[in-house]
Amino acid sequence: MTPARRRVLISAAIAVVVLVGAYLLLAFRSGSAAKAGTTVAGVDIGGMTPAEAAAALHTALDPVVEQKLKVQVLETSVKVDPTEAGLSLDAEASVAPAFGHSWNPLDLVGSLMGGQELPPVVDADPVLLGQELDMLSSVIDNPPVEPTIRVKKGTATVTEGKPGRALDRGALKAALIAALVEPRQVIQAEVISAEPTVTRDAAESALSLADTAMSAPVEVTAGTVTATIPGRAVGRALRFTAVDGTLEPSLEGAKLHRAIAKELAPIETPGRDATFKIRKGVPKVVKSKVGTGVSDEDLAAAVLPVIDKPAGQRDVTVAVTTRQPAFTTEQAQSLGIKDRLSTFTQNYPYAAYRSQNIGQAAKRINGTLLMPGDTFSLNDTIKERTEANGYTVGYVVGPGGIFAEDLGGGVSTSATATWTAAFYAGLERVQTVAHSIYISRYKPGLEATVAWGIFDLKFRNDTGNAVFITAGTTPTSITVSMWGTKAYDKIEAEYGPRENVVKYKKVYDTSKQCHGQGGVDGFTITVDRVFYKDGKEVKREPITTRYKPAPEVICGEKPNKKKDKKNADANGDPASDASNDPSAFPSASPTDSPTTKPGGKKGSSPSPTPSPPTDSGGGDVFSNGTGDGAGGGTPRRGRVYVVPVGYPSEGRINRRLR
Repeated sequence: MTPARRRVLISAAIAVVVLVGAYLLLAFRSGSAAKAGTTVAGVDIGGMTPAEAAAALHTALDPVVEQKLKVQVLETSVKVDPTEAGLSLDAEASVAPAFGHSWNPLDLVGSLMGGQELPPVVDADPVLLGQELDMLSSVIDNPPVEPTIRVKKGTATVTEGKPGRALDRGALKAALIAALVEPRQVIQAEVISAEPTVTRDAAESALSLADTAMSAPVEVTAGTVTATIPGRAVGRALRFTAVDGTLEPSLEGAKLHRAIAKELAPIETPGRDATFKIRKGVPKVVKSKVGTGVSDEDLAAAVLPVIDKPAGQRDVTVAVTTRQPAFTTEQAQSLGIKDRLSTFTQNYPYAAYRSQNIGQAAKRINGTLLMPGDTFSLNDTIKERTEANGYTVGYVVGPGGIFAEDLGGGVSTSATATWTAAFYAGLERVQTVAHSIYISRYKPGLEATVAWGIFDLKFRNDTGNAVFITAGTTPTSITVSMWGTKAYDKIEAEYGPRENVVKYKKVYDTSKQCHGQGGVDGFTITVDRVFYKDGKEVKREPITTRYKPAPEVICGEKPNKKKDKKNADANGDPASDASNDPSAFPSASPTDSPTTKPGGKKGSSPSPTPSPPTDSGGGDVFSNGTGDGAGGGTPRRGRVYVVPVGYPSEGRINRRLR
């Protein structure tokens, strides 16, 4: 080997050793520090150790991560707390790709040329993030309306479905994660269409089934009895539910049973639903009782398989077993009805129409069961004030605050008693409407009225337990009591002063229909409902009511001042003006009956300015709608009214439960 060749080989060997050494040096140093210029979410971690890089990431990004994310959901703006949504920055995982030994020559050469931009790693707790998305979905989601079948008067029709809308949960989840370490900007939540799952063909198939179901009667054999369910009765009991793109039929056994109850009577022994009775001021459960006969469930299960069969193939057999009560003893005992929450007695002057109308209302109120979250409606409970529903004609407050006659007169007394009892029971006020004018026997600002089809008395049971309502009457009073579980030591009413007083005017009426009445001033009053617990005030709700003035109605012609003066001068007597003499006509506050009997003469004397029409057909009074707002102005302290004690006579009460 020549010296020249030897020198070449030696030089090559040295170069290899140098390269290998450099390679090994780079390989062993590759995991100890991040490459120069390496960044995570814009944070430079070049030359840092893993711990240093993670700390630098926390220092730079934590102030951003802790800020709330802003989400726009249609017209609603919502702020999302990252911690509550289960979102957090995993700094260690974010910087990890910048570290670790590598034996890849290309990676090692690349390290000499600088670092790279690494994406941040965000941890997302699936449970917490799912709950946050559920909350946001509740703001926007409107499920589709599935097509269904309606049966009315023996005719089945298809009710078309309608698309709904839904939050694009996947898109919003990705957007929340991506925005965690970014400067805060509004995230627009995407909304997608939610289409009905039931197709038109599936709906038409269900329609055909409904027609067949009503096409012929069903013969039911139970024990020694054979009963016939008419086709129309099958249709009334028929229901369809959307399941996996189809409409699945089902039957309401109670409606089927009702159609043949008389025929089944010889083989059935009635049971009894549980209810409550008040004994010595304490609510007690009246136990339910199991009856014998054809159960609703067994009847529905037997009839359902034959509703698609033609006439002649619709005979079924049902066993005679038991009929379970709809409301059991165990259910009644679990409702928490153990305390008297409140009781209120409203007195009124005796009148035959009052006794009848208020008595009818009390019968329907008595025995009402409000489950937690239920809303009580007086109109729904006492029904429309018609003769068919047991109501008669009485005096009502008509247009302009003038008394008139109409069906249901006096029912406002039951409204006042019921709302006042609910007031002291602490139930949530939903809708209360005061009389348009002040009636002296009621507590101002703490009374209510109703008008069929116009306004209602509504309150919600927000106590967390059931509330049982009892009502009873005497010829001159109605008492309403609420029973449940007490949440407060006491609830009181504090009355503010009468403000913004407007004096009443005089009106002369010469018509035969005239009902004379005393006048009453209009005013504004605020009543605070004050809640006490453990001896301390814990809540206060102001209720502001505005009463209009009610005119003094005088049956007869308006006096002629000039003529009276002339006559007085001729007789040598001082002039007098009966229309301005407070003693000539009483100005006491009206009750709900006129102070004088109808009378007067025909003529064209001035009449009061027309007002909106009163409830015609079973309402109680016309109201201007005041008193349904939740306060206004500074709550006022005043005289405390303590609710009178008293409740209906004890014993069995109406078992009708709602």
